[in-house]
Amino acid sequence: MIIKPRTRGFICTTAHPEGCAAQVQEQIDYVQALPKINGPKNVLVIGASTGYGLSARITAAFGAGANTIGIYRPSKSTAGRTASAGWYQSAAFEKLAEKAGLQSFSLTGDAFAAETKERAVALIAKEFGTVDLVIYSVASARRTNPQTGEVFNSVLKPMGGTFTNKTVNFHTGEVTGVTIEPATEEEVRATVEVMGGDDWQQWIDALAQGGVLAENVKTLAYSYIGSSITQAVYRDGSIGQAKDHLEATAHELTEQLRSLHGQAFVCVSKALVTQSSSAIPVVPLYVSALYKVMKEKGIHEGAIEQTYRMFTERLYTPDGQVPVDEKGRIRIDDWELREDVQNEVIKIWDQVSSENIYDITDLEGYRKEFFQLFGFETDGVDYEADVNPEVEVPHVHQA
Repeated sequence: MIIKPRTRGFICTTAHPEGCAAQVQEQIDYVQALPKINGPKNVLVIGASTGYGLSARITAAFGAGANTIGIYRPSKSTAGRTASAGWYQSAAFEKLAEKAGLQSFSLTGDAFAAETKERAVALIAKEFGTVDLVIYSVASARRTNPQTGEVFNSVLKPMGGTFTNKTVNFHTGEVTGVTIEPATEEEVRATVEVMGGDDWQQWIDALAQGGVLAENVKTLAYSYIGSSITQAVYRDGSIGQAKDHLEATAHELTEQLRSLHGQAFVCVSKALVTQSSSAIPVVPLYVSALYKVMKEKGIHEGAIEQTYRMFTERLYTPDGQVPVDEKGRIRIDDWELREDVQNEVIKIWDQVSSENIYDITDLEGYRKEFFQLFGFETDGVDYEADVNPEVEVPHVHQA
């Protein structure tokens, strides 16, 4: 079939297998062109099919020569419907890892489910014995707590008062005002249940009880702080409460892992184009302005550039020390939050309108990256060619 992008708001309902494979190859090429990493040997990535999870898996495998297990939702193609971008990207990763002589396995299932954790422990025990790095990169709007059976849905809302600011329809370039009502206490609690540290804690508990955590193990989850522009709807909002819980969990996990001389970290990353961030009002407009400034200054990074820098300059430094901020967090948002960068972003923010948005921001770059999330608009891919949407993932253990 000839696969074209079909969008519904901030969601693209199709994905292109060859475009996704080409983007995985681009990330691998980037890592392989840089110095090798003296890093982990056996890695578990929970949420491995897209974004930072995929980039961490690529960096560990092709940068440090690590064996990897990736966990993600099953989303194969069905009659008349493509697979997800994550499925195609995982298939490409597995094939390229096998070609490079790297040991890798995919395990599909609900990351929140106890059964998935049990299956992961068994797979690690059988294939690796132990893992020395656990990356937690799950992005979901809904979670069923496996211990209680309760279903929670997260919200992206401010707290304490109504929030009004600018936003953009990144498909059309129309800049409008947006008003968001504050989250209720119940909505905040649900958001913490979905996006806080509870599931990360349950994963480490299961891995520890299964005896598959190595001496000196490290585990890492992702967070975001952002600028004053997004503060009210992000860090000071319902999702910020979840991130606070995630960061508190990191400290508790470090204590729990002390007997193994292990450590847990939250990595605060920069703003990127993701399907999740595209759903947050204000954020696409902020990212478009940020990209314009950072690209002009020569300090723009995507997920793979951020991840390689995080591995080499934070997590696996030559002296073995992990540089952190006053709250124990790894910071790779340092370039985004530079004073000169933020001052210029704020100037753009104050001036931007539907009439000038393509001139003073990088909305075109934002839009292109959005479609690249799904394998479209990738250089060297013939999007008029007939392609087979049915792609198998090698070494996959399906639910």
